[in-house]
Amino acid sequence: MNSPTAEAAAPGFAQALRFWWLLGWISFGGPAGQIAVMHTELVERRRWVDEATFLHALNYCMLLPGPEAMQLAIYLGWRLHGVRGGIAAGALFVLPATVLLALLSWAYLAFGWLPVVAGISLGLSAAVLALLAQAVWRLGQRVLRGAFPKLLALLALAGLAAGLGFPWVLAAAAGLGALAGRFAPAWLLSPHAVARRAPPGPAQGSRRRALALAAGLLVAWWLPLFALRLVLGPDSTVWAQSLFFSQAALVTFGGAYAVLPHVAQQAVEHHGWLTAAQMMVGLGLAETTPGPLIIVLEFVGFVGGWNRPDLASPLASALLGAGVTVWATFLPSFLFVLPLAPWIDGLRDRPLLSAAIAGISAAVVGVIVNLAVWFGVHLYAARAPTEIVFITAVALLSWLALAKARWHVVAVVLAAGVAGAAWSLLPG
Repeated sequence: MNSPTAEAAAPGFAQALRFWWLLGWISFGGPAGQIAVMHTELVERRRWVDEATFLHALNYCMLLPGPEAMQLAIYLGWRLHGVRGGIAAGALFVLPATVLLALLSWAYLAFGWLPVVAGISLGLSAAVLALLAQAVWRLGQRVLRGAFPKLLALLALAGLAAGLGFPWVLAAAAGLGALAGRFAPAWLLSPHAVARRAPPGPAQGSRRRALALAAGLLVAWWLPLFALRLVLGPDSTVWAQSLFFSQAALVTFGGAYAVLPHVAQQAVEHHGWLTAAQMMVGLGLAETTPGPLIIVLEFVGFVGGWNRPDLASPLASALLGAGVTVWATFLPSFLFVLPLAPWIDGLRDRPLLSAAIAGISAAVVGVIVNLAVWFGVHLYAARAPTEIVFITAVALLSWLALAKARWHVVAVVLAAGVAGAAWSLLPG
């Protein structure tokens, strides 16, 4: 039997494109669910990437602002097929969610909330609980080897529960990991030490090439935004959205939930792009789509363009606002990963840095548990008893389908959505 890290033939670019396209449609469950899907498909099933490379890349992406699951896909795409692979992986990771959320946003503004949509959302949200539980279990088995990593996971969970900022939790875990690596290496066994090193990725890039790529991405980020400012003016809604969401992309440490309070306050109270009630609807709609939850910012841009149009048509303004928001939110992720990609793998050859990253790996388990608890509390809050029973039943059945029956995540997600739609059609 092949081990999860056994070497397999490298995929062709077309084969990889098909996978990234599929991943974009099935990446439900927030970062934990998305990372779990990538690990299952790329490490365990297809064996395109080994365990050590996957975990090391995940740890690096956890340190960056922005959606870490998308950034992980960018790096893994680069590792398989260079810059074109990274761009394809990242773009396809968010494209389905972008299209779906634009359609849902239009339907909400044009027709109001539909009961069947609420039912599908409820079923998918229940399945997310199962995806999170499965992700915590799998990741915990791999990185919590010994008492000290378990302690780091608990400390991370306690720190987040006490209101400590996500960057501080990661910094503390990295510091404690480095101290353990320096004075008590046996306390913190790096997960990379137990997995065979991967064959080299694409050829190491030169500093000049990396700087050129970074400059090109910076130009790609800002040139269309400044062009819109020139055409529509500095007082336009779309220019304000360009600046605001570009700034938000730089401070989204800790995932969408960490930055949403800031975004909601500024978008609702300062800019007046939407109401607080609409912001909550947007979060619900974002949770029904695949892709990173930070895609909710597209909804904010869409509604802002609709309510404060720069163009003659509210729909055209809304689509422009959504497009600008997606561009400003997600393009920086390519900038954070691709220019440095040739050097990311080499970072684990530094003992103290590897120990610090191993500390972060342990803390990440606590971070995901915190996210799962937050999501569960949010999902169950203010629900009727019948809804609580339905959510629990779907979550339990989804977990059994994933963990025991070995259903593919696509089948689980589709079944949960169908169950939610059927639930919404029941009388009473």
